Amino acid sequence: MRLGFELRMQQTQRLVMTPELRQAITVLQKPVAELSELIAGELLENPCLEVEPREPSEDGAPSEVGRLLDFLNRGESHGAGAPPEREEDTSFEPFAPRMPTLAEHLHSQLGLLRLDRAQERIARFLIGCIDDHGYLAVSLGEAAAQLGATEEQVEAALKVIQSLDPPGVGARSLQECLLIQWATLDDPNPLVPELICHHLQDLAAGRIPRIAERLGVDCAAVQAAADAIRNLDPKPGRRFGGGDEARYVVPDVFIERVGQEYVVMVNEAPLPRLSVSTHYRRLLDAADGHTRRYVEERIQSALWLIRSIEKRRLTLLRVTEAIVRFQREFFDRGPRHLRPLTLREVAQAVGVHESTVSRATSGKWAQTPQGMFELKYFFSSGVETGHGEGVAAEAVKRMIADLIRQEDPARPLSDQALAEALAAQGLRIARRTVAKYREEMGLPNSGQRRRY
Repeated sequence: MRLGFELRMQQTQRLVMTPELRQAITVLQKPVAELSELIAGELLENPCLEVEPREPSEDGAPSEVGRLLDFLNRGESHGAGAPPEREEDTSFEPFAPRMPTLAEHLHSQLGLLRLDRAQERIARFLIGCIDDHGYLAVSLGEAAAQLGATEEQVEAALKVIQSLDPPGVGARSLQECLLIQWATLDDPNPLVPELICHHLQDLAAGRIPRIAERLGVDCAAVQAAADAIRNLDPKPGRRFGGGDEARYVVPDVFIERVGQEYVVMVNEAPLPRLSVSTHYRRLLDAADGHTRRYVEERIQSALWLIRSIEKRRLTLLRVTEAIVRFQREFFDRGPRHLRPLTLREVAQAVGVHESTVSRATSGKWAQTPQGMFELKYFFSSGVETGHGEGVAAEAVKRMIADLIRQEDPARPLSDQALAEALAAQGLRIARRTVAKYREEMGLPNSGQRRRY
C-alpha cells in the first residue's frame, strides 16, 4: 500500500456577505417610514454623515411632482387656456391629537365621580387589569386577595367601571359585555338577553329556525333580535389607543397616469438628502494613525449608506415599472382585471434575482389611480378562463364578493351556486376553491348569510 501527497487546485464560487452587501439588503427591505428611522439612527452614530439642505423648490418634492402631473393632465383637457386654480389644502390631519388609551379614558371619567377613597383605590386597580379589548383580565377573588378587600367590595367597584364609557367595558365574558350594552339601549329588544345567554352558538352558525322553534316565536322575531346583537360591540376597548388602532400607510411609490402612459415615482419626501461631511474629508487629509483609520471607516460607512439608498430607489423604480407593464389592465380597468403574476416574471423582466424582487416589494405600498395597494397585492396565483387566459385569485375573490353582495338575502347563493355563476362568466373553478376564497375574505356560508 503506497501513501502519498497530492496538491490540487479547485475553483469555487460562493457569496460572501460583506458589510456593504448586508447594509444594501437591509436598506432595500425597508419601507420608506422605516428607512427614515434607520437614516435618523445613522445620522446620530456617524459624524461623517450629514444632511444636505434642500433648495426651496425641493420642499415637498412629491407635491411638486404632483403639480407637474396636474399641469400635464390639465394641458390635455384645457388646452392653452389658463388652468383652474387648485384649492389650497387645509387638512388638519397632521395636527390630530393622540388617541387616549382605554385606561386613560376610564381614569378621567372615574375622577369625575364621588367615590370614597377605598372604592376609588379598588376601581383604579381594576382599570389596570382591563385588557385592550375592554375585558377584565383578573377574577374578583384574585383582585380581592391583592387589595386586601372583600369580593363584594371589588364587585361594587366593578359595577362602577361597567357604568362608564364605552358601554360593555369591564365585562368578564362576551355574554356580560353584550348584556351591559343591551341594557343601555333606548328601545331594547326583549328577546336579545335570551339569545345572548342561551343561543349564541346557534346564532353564530345561522341556525335561526332552530332558535325560533325552541323559543316558540317566528323566524322574523329572531332575525330582528340577531340584528340588534350584531350592532353591539364585542370588543368595546379596541377603538382606543394602545389597542387595534388604525394603521396609517405611507406610500413608497406613486403611480400616476399621464396621457396614455403611467409614470412611477419613488417617494423620497420623508428621506433627508445625505452627503459626506466636508469637514471630515479635510480632517482625513491631516489625520494619521488611529484617527485616520476611524475617519476612513466612518466615511466608507457613509458612502455605503448613500449608495444603498440610491440602489434601493433604482430597484424599487424598475420593479414597480415592470409591475405596471404586467398589470396594465388592472390600472386601466380596476381590480377585477388583475392578472396572475409571479416574482420570477418580474425578476426576469428587470434582470435581478427573485429574492431581490421579494425584498423590494415586501411591506411597501403604492398610491395608484385605483387606490392604495401593497405591492405584494399584484403578485397572485391564477385561475384559467374558458378562453385559456389567466385571472388572478384576487380578481376571482372580488367577483365572488360581488355575487354575494348582489344575492337575494332570503335565498343566498351556496358555494356550488357561486361556482356555477362564475362558470357562466367563463371561470371554471371547483366548489371547494370558492369556499376557500370565501373564507379567506371572512364571508360566512350561505346558511349564515340567510335572512328571514
